[in-house]
Order: sequence, then structure tokens, then C-alpha cells
Amino acid sequence: MPNASPKTIVFISGIFIGNNCWDNWKEYFNRNGYESIAPCWPCKDASPEELRNRASDDGIALNRLNELTAFFEDIIHKLPAKPILIGHSLGGLVVQLLLQKGLGSAGVAVHSFPPARMNMYHFSLFRKVWPMMALFSSPGKNRLITYTRWQHTIANGMTGDTQKELYYKYATPESKLLIKDAFTCAAKINFKHPHAPLLLTAGDFDRIIPEKLVYNTYKKYAIGDSVTNYKNFHQHNHLVFDSPAWEKEAAFILYWLKGLSIYQ
Repeated sequence: MPNASPKTIVFISGIFIGNNCWDNWKEYFNRNGYESIAPCWPCKDASPEELRNRASDDGIALNRLNELTAFFEDIIHKLPAKPILIGHSLGGLVVQLLLQKGLGSAGVAVHSFPPARMNMYHFSLFRKVWPMMALFSSPGKNRLITYTRWQHTIANGMTGDTQKELYYKYATPESKLLIKDAFTCAAKINFKHPHAPLLLTAGDFDRIIPEKLVYNTYKKYAIGDSVTNYKNFHQHNHLVFDSPAWEKEAAFILYWLKGLSIYQ
């Protein structure tokens, strides 16, 4: 693990996607003077292919949001200084929960799950993810997103070959219980509570986390006095990895970080 400074980045992946999704991002930020780590989630310490081939009761199914947040909290506490936190999807929600605890020098929530108790768009999100939770199946077995749903909600707008390539490269099984936790008090944020600078990004092609949902989260934070910014990317879907989208979002995040007074 690198020696942490305000220019150390901890990347946090989202649901149904392996931590290898951050490989290009780590290389990009390392070239620009940062040190980056992207820890795998508990019980997901293998390649996506190996995880898909394991038994469905391999431990992943027992992951919960509180425990996942505590897992990254422990990693941060072992660093000698507060890092920058960058998370995608549900990992973006974890970033917000960690910032609420004062555990980051800055945070970026990339196409992030919203905190609990949001407005009407929250139902829109639930409607898209409830099939992934398989509510009537055993909670002790994990869930793998189907390729069809991946095409429609995660990698929409890409060519069929690219969708398939990225599915086999990144798709991992997930805990149904953890996804359910994202709609409970475990995902609650006090928007008035002071926090480190936070950037929320969205994509207008994102079908699982619509841009309006991200913007609504941004407006909730706007009631406080802490630095919170928002950026929407045109024609970006939810899968901002291994496509031109990742470079545009990474470049903007770098630009945003350099603009913060704490890094000047």
C-alpha cells in the first residue's frame, strides 16, 4: 500500500463490476502525480471470470452496505493521511458515506447511487434494480446480472461486440442484500453536515442512474455550506470504463481536483 498524502486516491467500484474497472483510471492519475489503489470488495478477491464461475453461496451474498463502508473505512484508517475517494455507482454512495464520517480529503461520486429518502426519481431507480435483487430467491445466494440487462441498463449505446467484451471483462456476482441496503437508513446522508469537497458526475445516456437523479442529489447538498459540484456528460452511459467516456470523465475530475485550494 502506498504512503498516503492528499494526492493518494482510493477507487471504489460499484455493484456487478470488478475492481479491474479502474485499471485505466489508476494509470491515468498515476501519470499525473497521484498514487492510486482500487481495493477489491470483501469476497471478491479474484478476476471477474473466476468470480462468475464460483458457487453462488461463496460469501459475496453476505456483503452488506454497513460492512462494506466499514471495510473501506478500515483501509483509510491504515493510511497516514486522508486520501481522495473516487467511487462509481454504489461505490459513489460509499464515497458519500465515508465523507460524512470525515474520512476523505475530497470525494468524487461517478454516476452514483443516491442516498436514502430521495425524491420521486428514487422509485425510477428501484424499478430498474429490483429485478437484479431477485427478491423471492434465497438471500444466501449471490446474483449475477444477465447479459440482456447489462446491454439495456449498463452498456446501452455501445456496439454489441463492445457490450459483450466488457461484460466478460468486468461483470461479477453481487449481494442482493447489499443492493437492498441502498434503499434503507444504511444509505442515509445528513446533507447539512460539513464534508470535504465533493463532485457528482452524471451521464445523460445513463439508464440506471438518470442524470436528474444525480442532479437532485446535488441540490440536496446545496443546502449546506461545503463545496459540492455537479457535472453532466453528454452521451455517457453508466459504464464509464474502456470507452472514450472514461477519459473525458477522468480528465474533468483531474481538472476539478487541481482547482481545489487544498491541492494547490
